[in-house]
Amino acid sequence: MNTYFITGISTDVGKTIASAIITEALEADYWKPIQAGELENCDTKKVERLVSNSRSKFHPNAYALKTPMSPHGAADIDGVEIEINKIKSPKTDNHLVIEGAGGLLVPLNDKNTVFDLIKPEYKVIVVSRHYLGSINHTLLTVNTLKEKGFDVAIIFSGNEHKTTEDIIKKMTQVPIIGRIEEEPYFDKNVVMEYAELFKNNL
Repeated sequence: MNTYFITGISTDVGKTIASAIITEALEADYWKPIQAGELENCDTKKVERLVSNSRSKFHPNAYALKTPMSPHGAADIDGVEIEINKIKSPKTDNHLVIEGAGGLLVPLNDKNTVFDLIKPEYKVIVVSRHYLGSINHTLLTVNTLKEKGFDVAIIFSGNEHKTTEDIIKKMTQVPIIGRIEEEPYFDKNVVMEYAELFKNNL
C-alpha cells in the first residue's frame, strides 16, 4: 500500500479538492496531520463529505489549532508547541492520503517545516495553480523534492494556462496526473468523475 503526500505551491491552490479526488480514486484513508483554523468545517470534514466510497477512513489531526494562519503562529496563539516526533501517521492496511498545510517550507515550529513530515517512501503530489509567480513556486517545490529523491507528480488546478503548464512540464520532467478544472461547484459526483479520470495515473 502506498502513502501519498499532497502539497501545494502556495495556500488556496486546491490541495483539499485534490486530496478528496485521490482519496476517492484509491478508496484510500485520509489524514491531515495539522489543521489550523476552521475547526467546525475542517479539511477532514470537507474531504469526508466529498468521498462516496465506504472503505475510506478519516483519521484525526495530530494538532487541531484554532487560528487560520501558519501552524507555528497558530500553535503559539493556542499556547502549544508542535512537536514533530508526536506526529505519527495512522496505522492502516489501506493506501493513505496525507494533506499538508500550505507549501513545503511552512514552519511548524522554530526548527521544522511541513517538509519534515514527508518520509522517503511517500509519493508526493504537488498541486500547482496558475498565478503570476506560480512557475517559480512550482519549479522551486518540485526541484526541492526531486533533489531529495522523492517520487513527484503534479496536478494542475484551475483554468488551463498552456504556456505555464508547458514550461513546467519541460523543466520538471515529472508525471502530470491531470488538471482539476475551475468547476462551478464540487460535490460527490464531480469528485467521482475526476477520480475515474485520474485513477490510472496514480
